[in-house]
Amino acid sequence: MPHRTSRRTLLTATAATAAAAATGGLAATPALAATHSTNASTDRRLRRVIAGMSLEEKVGQLFVMRVYGHSATEPDQADIDANLKEIGVRTAAELIAEYHVGGIIYFTWAHNTRDPHQIADLSNGLQRAALAGRSRVPLIVSTDQEHGIVCRVGEPATLLPGAMALGAGGSRSDTRRAAWIAGAELAALGINQNYAPDADVNVNPANPVIGVRSFGSDPAAVADLVAAQVKGYQGAGVAAAAKHFPGHGDTSTDSHTGLPVISHTRAQWEELDAPPFRAAIRARIDSIMTAHIVVPALDPSGDPATLSRPILTGILREELGYDGVVVTDSLGMEGVRTKYGDDRVPVLALRAGVDQLLNPPNLSVAWNAVLKAVRGGELTEARIDESVLRILRLKSGLGLFRDPFVSRRGVDRTVGSRAHRAAADRIAERTTTLLDDPGSLLPLSRRSHRSLLVVGADPASPSGTTGPPTSTLANAFGELGFTARALSTGTAPNRAKIDEAVAAARGRDAVIVATYNVTAASSQRTLVTALVATGVPVVTVAIRNPYDIAHLTGAGVAASLAAYSWTDVELRAAARVIAGRAEPEGTLPVPVQRADDPTQVLYPVGHGLSY
Repeated sequence: MPHRTSRRTLLTATAATAAAAATGGLAATPALAATHSTNASTDRRLRRVIAGMSLEEKVGQLFVMRVYGHSATEPDQADIDANLKEIGVRTAAELIAEYHVGGIIYFTWAHNTRDPHQIADLSNGLQRAALAGRSRVPLIVSTDQEHGIVCRVGEPATLLPGAMALGAGGSRSDTRRAAWIAGAELAALGINQNYAPDADVNVNPANPVIGVRSFGSDPAAVADLVAAQVKGYQGAGVAAAAKHFPGHGDTSTDSHTGLPVISHTRAQWEELDAPPFRAAIRARIDSIMTAHIVVPALDPSGDPATLSRPILTGILREELGYDGVVVTDSLGMEGVRTKYGDDRVPVLALRAGVDQLLNPPNLSVAWNAVLKAVRGGELTEARIDESVLRILRLKSGLGLFRDPFVSRRGVDRTVGSRAHRAAADRIAERTTTLLDDPGSLLPLSRRSHRSLLVVGADPASPSGTTGPPTSTLANAFGELGFTARALSTGTAPNRAKIDEAVAAARGRDAVIVATYNVTAASSQRTLVTALVATGVPVVTVAIRNPYDIAHLTGAGVAASLAAYSWTDVELRAAARVIAGRAEPEGTLPVPVQRADDPTQVLYPVGHGLSY
């Protein structure tokens, strides 16, 4: 992997390096045109379907909507109440009948993902509701199953390392295998579009929304792994969605709560941000998700990319030659709502070149706004037909017109299978990164360091089914023959909690500290310093961003590792590495800069110790 010394170096990388790293400059991209070749007879059939649709049905096909409940027809009363309040319908089946939506997105918080059999039953119920419509068009069922810190379907489904962990592993075959396993399990559940992989190149350690969701900071490595995941997901029968175009990797603003501005020049965008999307297109990606970000070098209007015709049509469609489905990021995010009202956003997105409108805050407002725009002449019906055709091509390619249903037998055979779980464990072991071990403390021996205390942050499980991290680590060490006590100290331990941890550390042979996004002012740093002062060896495990070690240098920590996520599969792998049951094979996919001087690199890309 290339040695990157600073973010400035990343932003001034040579065009020649980037061109070699990815898939050629924009001058070469016309050759990529028509990556989604179409079968003429299939297109004729789909056009006949479109010709038989009413305008309301066509507009409905453009929307992918949330809905509360574990069942399409019999949700719990609380979910009925939520649906009535937010959407004006009682159930998912009523939503489909009323608005003719082309897709449904699953969320944990919407109670769509309780357990595998329930998810499959919900998917089947949704498809039955869709096929009861006049045009009998099946649904796209989608979710955000990136793995790592973004995961909607939890255990007993197989949980896998997230993108930056896979970047640390650096293996295209592991990365493709992880996506194939994830895709196979989603397909068995009736989920046929996954909003992954993340194609952002994370060159900003302060990025609040991407971070470990990215494969890393090197455009070449990210491009390789994005292509691998596209092939894995789609080889398993699930549509992949590379996100967030044109690249969300260098922002200090979260587009959920604000509108980020990316200051990259056009040349920097071509070198840093474009390569993974080019690679995804070459891998025949089924869909690409837009970003709610402003990139003045690509469009000086101040419009977010989601609403930018120069970006979505001019660059993505015409220059990069992409003719697959373009889906917005959630239209409920503040980044797309800061400049225009909720009635204008969907219309402007379609004018920009979008096909699927994801999760508008008010479906009635958005749906009727598109209808009004067509009837008033701002949008032509031919423009709507163009997007509907792309969406139906995707549904046809996924086999949904042939058979959109799944079986419980398929769920039992596939979801969380022993082979999948074993593969996830092996892949996770190859991602754990040993950053520092100055006294060669690791691996810990049960003879000399049998009694352990595990303290630290216990963030909520991404899927609601794993953790808490300190207990997961303590249990993993127990299974490996150690005696381990878990003590949750949180992301901001107070003095009393720090004193409790110090008292608990006395008499132990080692302390394991799970750190979570440590900053210079973080009391997690105070906790680590106090534990080191006990004289008991302290091992830190960064369970989110790998940059924590920059704020712990000089604290006297005996060893430091990066796990890149706090889901069980990555924490168990870290425990096995600490205990010497697995080698630390991961290397940093991003540089870690010094906390006191960010222009200097503490640990470069490619750094990682071994036993």
